Amino acid sequence: MNSLPKPQPLLETFRSILQRRQAASTLRTLSLASPGSTDFSSNDFLSLSTSPNLRTLFLQALHASPALPLGSGGSRLLDGNSSDAEKLERDIAAFHNAEAGLLFNSGYDANSGFFACVPQRADVVVYDELVHASVREGVRLSRCGRSVQFVHNCVQGLREVLEECVAGDEAVRRGKRNVFVAVESVYSMDGDLAPLGEIVDCLEEMLPMGNGCLIVDEAHATGVLGPGGRGRVCELGLEARVFARLHTFGKALACSGGMYSLYIYLLFVGDRAVADGKVGQSNSTVRHSHEGVSGKLCKAADLYDVYVFSVTGGDKGGV
Repeated sequence: MNSLPKPQPLLETFRSILQRRQAASTLRTLSLASPGSTDFSSNDFLSLSTSPNLRTLFLQALHASPALPLGSGGSRLLDGNSSDAEKLERDIAAFHNAEAGLLFNSGYDANSGFFACVPQRADVVVYDELVHASVREGVRLSRCGRSVQFVHNCVQGLREVLEECVAGDEAVRRGKRNVFVAVESVYSMDGDLAPLGEIVDCLEEMLPMGNGCLIVDEAHATGVLGPGGRGRVCELGLEARVFARLHTFGKALACSGGMYSLYIYLLFVGDRAVADGKVGQSNSTVRHSHEGVSGKLCKAADLYDVYVFSVTGGDKGGV
């Protein structure tokens, strides 16, 4: 069989790009940690990825369910849903004092899917200038009327942006158009904390009609901050004042990579119908099957019990 000719113009373009990056010291390559090295850079904050206790609990939960399918078989809207996934959503939501939860395959999918479908036509999205790229990607795909950033962790900067939104948009002023504010509770690059209490106060003051919705990405706070690792929102008692939170199992909870990506979830504080409705509207939920073992691993609820044990020492009520 004759092979197809190589796309030389494309290859030359790539070579040129790579050469420019190498010359500018911006060429990134994969590497492996040396044996015996000390980890100062990963997101395995609690060292659970190498915990023999967690490994034992995991295997026990897996062997306790020999009939458990290792794959979902399809997206949840078709035939990939399960009672295990629904129970996991309920359990995790309860653990974080939220009314509902929605599973995604990854934190990136959760953020991009949320912002792509929740803001409605002509709504406004305001975000911290250092917010994660997944939020920006979701905003780019959304139907929102406009998006604007504010100075990192600057409540006064947020206030100025909100003042402009209120002054320039009668629908926002009357509470007929929503304003979504996106922040992270812990910013991974600098390790600084968002002033969540002040942000909530500012949002409620500037939008007293209730059309301000705060979304907090708790990816780097999960398992580390708050009672039982519940995150900053729970630590500050702001659960009822934050519209949605993102928590991930891909960092402190040691389920790295796509294998365990089911255990990344979006928490909605509000009407259960919001979570139910968005299952059918978010492309990141519709298009993905839960991959491999992550489909219904160890009966999802059982693995959640392992997670709670690992973080809180077995007390589901907190520490």
